[in-house]
Amino acid sequence: MESAINLKKALDLRCIKFGKYIVKNMATVRATAKKFDISKSTVHKDVSVRLKKLDYELYEKVHKILEINKKERHIRGGIATRKKYKSMQKK
Repeated sequence: MESAINLKKALDLRCIKFGKYIVKNMATVRATAKKFDISKSTVHKDVSVRLKKLDYELYEKVHKILEINKKERHIRGGIATRKKYKSMQKK
């Protein structure tokens, strides 16, 4: 029983850590996953489902940032593609 409680606390702390990182750095889910070496799915679930129940105020801040990221992702995708082909031309 004690290990289940410790696991729950660890999950809760992880959700809050991800949320704070996203807010502080205006980070994407992908960048957060890379920083903490964890899957994008886990980060997304933690900050969009679990965090909502733990710290609603932090959840709202994260949600706003993720909405901005979602609106800008097509731009970032274009930039990444341009960089890729420029680096290929240099080689």
